[in-house]
Amino acid sequence: MSHRKFERPRHGSLGFLPRKRARRIRGRIRSFPKDDPSQPPHLTAFMAYKAGMTHVVRDLDKPGSKMHKKEVVQAVSVLDAPPMVVVGLVGLIKTVRGYRPLNCIFAQHLPQQFKRAQYKHWARARKKAFCHYAKKFTDPKAMRWYNRDISEIKKHCAFIRVIAVSQVDRCRIGQKKGHVMEIQINGGTISDKVDFAIKLFEQQIPVDAVFKESEMIDTIGVTRGHGFEGVVHRWGVTRLPRKTHKGLRKVACIGAWHPARVGFQVARAGQHGFHHRTEINKKIFKIGRAEKVDKANARCPTDLTDKTITPMGGFVRYGKVKNDFLLLKGTVAGPNKRVLTLRKSLRPQTTRESVEKIELKFIDTSTKYGHGRFQTSEEKNTFMGPRKKSVKAVKAAATA
Repeated sequence: MSHRKFERPRHGSLGFLPRKRARRIRGRIRSFPKDDPSQPPHLTAFMAYKAGMTHVVRDLDKPGSKMHKKEVVQAVSVLDAPPMVVVGLVGLIKTVRGYRPLNCIFAQHLPQQFKRAQYKHWARARKKAFCHYAKKFTDPKAMRWYNRDISEIKKHCAFIRVIAVSQVDRCRIGQKKGHVMEIQINGGTISDKVDFAIKLFEQQIPVDAVFKESEMIDTIGVTRGHGFEGVVHRWGVTRLPRKTHKGLRKVACIGAWHPARVGFQVARAGQHGFHHRTEINKKIFKIGRAEKVDKANARCPTDLTDKTITPMGGFVRYGKVKNDFLLLKGTVAGPNKRVLTLRKSLRPQTTRESVEKIELKFIDTSTKYGHGRFQTSEEKNTFMGPRKKSVKAVKAAATA
């Protein structure tokens, strides 16, 4: 029997197998939070788009720690969260093989972002999706079938989910086709949930209607892709000695003679990144209003500068954040412009960190293209004084 002289843990986790490319770019919710009928009906998920990162300053509220009541600097992710539009609902019933949809009803007027999602090539399509469905609302006979479907959902279904679409065209990331997802409604009876969902038809749902500040949530998304990678980068195995024959960024032995096959636990080269991942317990530091509503949405009680969340020069490879936004503690999966699914926490939050109330003192808005020195353009102009370009602009305005 073989043995080793010293213990060594394996390289890489087997809990994420298979390490393959995600099938869809939108994060899929496999489990929704447990339903509590004693609460009023509410939505449990939302979609947002990663804009970039910055840092904030706040006082840490952690009794017993040496940093209690002291200033800390923490990294935050900025998520652009335009309102979502509810376009329909689906009722699920219990079967011996799990849950299956019983009925699905849609609103009369559907946004173009949702219709675009029904076609692969919108420019070449006839654009007739749901045109016959919309005629039901003007036909009394068809409306009887519509109301019958609603009554069947109320009578037989165990879960109610709304069908919502994101308004991705508001983010200006080069996409017009909206991302569509099902969002489960928790709280109240089945009849209350259906009535709640129908009232949301064709309505815009802001992010602060789903989440609150200082809440712990889960993020679901697809990580940044790195293509086909070798075992050293993909699994973190040790490089072989310098004089190794035929390369050294390899696994020295991929298995014994028998069994005459390579085990699944042996590190091999392959796809690295673009994996579907779920991160739990991400703290919401701030929920900000859109730029049109609040011209100083990055102002804090101790930093009274009128500035927006967009840094000078815009976020790298993203641009301006003009919609409602979220500040999440730490990092999130994927590159900028990646869609992220946000879900209410599956587990009851009782830790001291999860119930801590966040009060920000400062949000950094200096440029992210280098070592930022100024928070706003006005601050830069005041410090630098008149410059060649500004003097030319003044002269041109005077002569005009």
